[in-house]
Amino acid sequence: MTNDDQPRDLRTRNKQAVRDSISTAALQLALEQGPGGLKLVRVSDIASAAGVAPRTYNNYFSSREEAICACQADQARRLGRALHARPADEPLGRAVTAAVIEVFATPEPDRAGLAMIMSTPELQGEALKAFAMAEEPLALAIAERTGSGPHDKLSCQVTAAAIAGAVRIAGRHWLSTTNPPPFAAVLREALGAVLPTEDSPEGPSPS
Repeated sequence: MTNDDQPRDLRTRNKQAVRDSISTAALQLALEQGPGGLKLVRVSDIASAAGVAPRTYNNYFSSREEAICACQADQARRLGRALHARPADEPLGRAVTAAVIEVFATPEPDRAGLAMIMSTPELQGEALKAFAMAEEPLALAIAERTGSGPHDKLSCQVTAAAIAGAVRIAGRHWLSTTNPPPFAAVLREALGAVLPTEDSPEGPSPS
């Protein structure tokens, strides 16, 4: 890393810290109001709770729904990079599973926050956008890992969409299960339904 890179990286980290702070405050206020009171969560309240000015909030988010679901959006953006960073000789199924668990289950998701997002219509749509955002960079990472050419683009895109769908369904299953296993185990089981199993280090986890 050069000296010129360091200030840029620091600015990036600082911007991400502000984004995280605003998103955390937005989700906490939403949890306090409950699904029926989402419209009572005001920009001024979110900004105050995050310790920033309303103008700063507006520089990062265009709606409270976007702010509340920012964690999902950020995870989606990271998924392709996480797969790209896996060892090149690692089989696809194993690499995808490890990348998904790293991004979505490390640390364990907050059940209350995830339940709020996945049970509130206004937030469900924003969360779906986040999962859709994961598909293209994930498809590109799959294509690079498998050496796929342009003629295989559709196959990579379908695989990426299936992975994103498996993550979303795993979240719903985890939330609906009494005394659930770790989210990583549920993710592994869900991914086992859409990824090659012969190259996985473990079979699907038991329900």
